[in-house]
Amino acid sequence: MKNMPKKFQTGFSVVELMIAMLLSMALSGAIISVFVNNSYSFKQDENVGRMQDDARYALREIAFDLSMAGHYADLHIPDTVSYDGGLSIGQDCGPAGQVNWMYQATEAGTGNSLSLMAIDNADSATAAAAHSCFDGAEVLDGTDIVSIKRVAGAEADVLSANGAYLRTNGTVGVLFSGAAPTAPPVAVDLPRADWAFRPSIYYVRRFANTPGDNIPTLCRKALAAAGPGMTTECIATGIENLQIEYGIDTTEDGHPNVYLTNPSLAQMQAAVAARIFIVARTTEIDTRYTNMKTYSVSNAPDLVPGDSFHRRVFSTSVSIQNIRTMNMMGF
Repeated sequence: MKNMPKKFQTGFSVVELMIAMLLSMALSGAIISVFVNNSYSFKQDENVGRMQDDARYALREIAFDLSMAGHYADLHIPDTVSYDGGLSIGQDCGPAGQVNWMYQATEAGTGNSLSLMAIDNADSATAAAAHSCFDGAEVLDGTDIVSIKRVAGAEADVLSANGAYLRTNGTVGVLFSGAAPTAPPVAVDLPRADWAFRPSIYYVRRFANTPGDNIPTLCRKALAAAGPGMTTECIATGIENLQIEYGIDTTEDGHPNVYLTNPSLAQMQAAVAARIFIVARTTEIDTRYTNMKTYSVSNAPDLVPGDSFHRRVFSTSVSIQNIRTMNMMGF
């Protein structure tokens, strides 16, 4: 038999292995880079999207409440509200020495409606002096506070022992707490209806859940606790500033002639519109971002953060219809 040539099978050379490893490492690095960048983009989009949703919700809540300021159902003039003899004051939240402030419709001796009150660029001291239910350390300095008194937009079907209500027939009205008036000063004849009384005080709190977490949050003091008394309801996290400008009708034609950032209580009687500004920020930092923008909002000092939070400014305008109507009627 003829000898057949032997065939030898050889593996990859060292050079070929090194080339293959380099290509694999380059491909793996590209895949990891794409994954990391996509993950980063998704996280930041989610963070910014959450901020925008919270800001829009906060703006919607405060805008609706402002537009309803001074709404006392069929009883168009707050000065005609009477107070039940058994009205439970609870945690009143008014200034020291001010009796029954939360339920009070007008300022004693002046006739000024207390449906809408404001503190411009408040600090902890002014907030605590004006509202006893505030913890002096909870208010974020340099932000506005607005107090709104009104009744709900629909009649109350069921009355709660921990609720406050206005009973009115359009001619007279009695404000009371509990399931029914116990000692009404006037008789509210039929037909009549009961409306939930909903005072609120909007402010920016320094923290979200616990003091020191440094997440600014839009909150409100609302009449909802047992008694009834004031309780804190937080609306949206990441709200860093609240600024409101009030449109004052000086000619009684129903239109604002001038916008004021710090109107007096007497000027508030002619507030027919409001511009609301909110500065919102993300609750988590962006490690690849430094915010060096300048934020100029109303009469608040300019802000140049120099940190790693994304921010947006949101604004809207509302008509304060009930005060506008009373102003045009000459009240």
